[in-house]
Amino acid sequence: MFSLLIVDDEPIVRNGIKNLIDFNELNIGTVLEAQNGLQALNLVKSNDIDIVLADINMPKMNGLDFAKNAKAHNKDILIALVTGYDYFDYAVSALRYGVDEYLLKPVSKKDIEKVLTQMIDKLKDKKVKSELKDISIEEEAIKKDGGYKDDIEKAIEEKLADSDFSLGMLADEINLSQSYLSRIFKQYFGMPFRDYIFNERIKQSKILLLSSDKKIYEVCEAVGFDDPNYFSTIFKKATGYSPNGYRKHVAND
Repeated sequence: MFSLLIVDDEPIVRNGIKNLIDFNELNIGTVLEAQNGLQALNLVKSNDIDIVLADINMPKMNGLDFAKNAKAHNKDILIALVTGYDYFDYAVSALRYGVDEYLLKPVSKKDIEKVLTQMIDKLKDKKVKSELKDISIEEEAIKKDGGYKDDIEKAIEEKLADSDFSLGMLADEINLSQSYLSRIFKQYFGMPFRDYIFNERIKQSKILLLSSDKKIYEVCEAVGFDDPNYFSTIFKKATGYSPNGYRKHVAND
């Protein structure tokens, strides 16, 4: 389901659009409203919005300025501006600056449905192309010896001590989409990223406990944990011993 933001300073216009259009039929599950461009931009920044239908003449921030800022924040968002005859040339020129569609007042139900359908078709087409691209990348990776596995292992080794290290950071590091990386990660390592990182941190902490005289908090930091108490708790849960207990146990054995 897609999400839509309706932007107009007239409540009667916003309500009219909401009451006229069968959003379920268009596969639109979320409909948000804003009464000016500035409020709309804040909603774009705080929500995952796919499509915007906005009046070009609004207080605080006009439709064109809103469109520029919204596209700067999310280049994939699709925006249709509604304009009167007085702003027609202005609206047409706006197409060069990232606005995807425009509607000329007076706007009918049919006009709105048509432009929303066009933009939804664009989103669907883009999604299909993205999926095909991911599949193609995946096939090429499988053909390669190990695919991206070596790159992933190297990045993990370098970033393991970073407590903020995440799947998204790893994806950026090796220039892959997060969704694609999540899939191939399970293929390569037999488990999700989060479980693998946890296991690696426990494994590295064992090595440090046995091969160095580092204090527990130093081991904790070296393997990417912020809180020594939490580290001790999860280490004991994973091994059956506290960090110091593990040292003594192995030494005695």
